Amino acid sequence: MSHNDAIKQFIISEFLPDLTTDQLDDDHDLLADSVIDSIGTLKLISWVENNFDLAVEDTEMNPENFRTVTAISAFITERRQRRGVEPQDV
Repeated sequence: MSHNDAIKQFIISEFLPDLTTDQLDDDHDLLADSVIDSIGTLKLISWVENNFDLAVEDTEMNPENFRTVTAISAFITERRQRRGVEPQDV
């Protein structure tokens, strides 16, 4: 399963239960549309840390890293590459 698919499944199960993964665009602004609020962002960050075995540093808690599925996936990929983990390893 790709990062985008896993991220979409989490977002839909937690915040948008009436949608399917096909209905959630990868570039949909989750913050501007109030899909995810500040508490939801913390929940998402916790899920990213647990699901992808990453520690999100305080300086990385920039809303831009968690605004869209694409941004979240790019953040995960970049962090995993920095750690030397292959992008396809989930």
